[in-house]
Amino acid sequence: MRILARGSLWGHGLCNPRRGNQAHYLPLSVRFMRYPGAVALLAVLAFSAPASAQNTQGAASMLLPGDSVRVVVWRRPEFSGDFVVAPNGTITHPLYRAVTVGGVPFATAEANLRRFLSRFEENPEFVLEPLVRISVSGEVDRPRVYALRPETSIAEAVGVAGGVTRDGNRDRVRVLRTEAGGQTRELIVDLNDPTTGAGRSPVLSGDQIVVDRKRSFLRDVVLPVLGVVGSVASIALLVDRVGRDNN
Repeated sequence: MRILARGSLWGHGLCNPRRGNQAHYLPLSVRFMRYPGAVALLAVLAFSAPASAQNTQGAASMLLPGDSVRVVVWRRPEFSGDFVVAPNGTITHPLYRAVTVGGVPFATAEANLRRFLSRFEENPEFVLEPLVRISVSGEVDRPRVYALRPETSIAEAVGVAGGVTRDGNRDRVRVLRTEAGGQTRELIVDLNDPTTGAGRSPVLSGDQIVVDRKRSFLRDVVLPVLGVVGSVASIALLVDRVGRDNN
């Protein structure tokens, strides 16, 4: 998700839905008047939305400490770069230490940055891109912490980490996610079909994606049993040798 100021895609309407021939469409209010039952149904669905989903959307719309921002200022390379959000919500850079971008909506973060840049140039042109911090570990080629765009899906995040290894379990990828109240929730994702299901869900700040190893009967059952049997046999031989030496 990018936030652009002055001359942005949003400002010129390039990101707005494509407009069709309005002569072929009735106003939305008129269409709903034909079906009053639909209005009641939509109202029930709207008020029955879980509060946890609203909290998740709110958390996803702002940056947290440890996340990053990518700032690109037109013809000002000294103001451009990737910067980490400090614990107090400001940008960890000497130039931007008074600019708050964390813990506030993206629009507010953009306004704060514009206000700061206006001290050096009238009507500054810049791009502010939020990057959320997540970790990908387990059976992937490049396990580490990544800074990704908020619209990145869970399946895409695994791909950024190099994908699942040959020993990784694509059927059951665990996502550890911290909720607004501080509780950690575990999501199970099946990556065999990344176009459907939870694999298409966007990552959230602080997500921990864990790709477990495939279960193997030989590795998980047979070999441990053989190891125990071998250890018991070794102890028995040692006891027998000690007994013979004493005799």
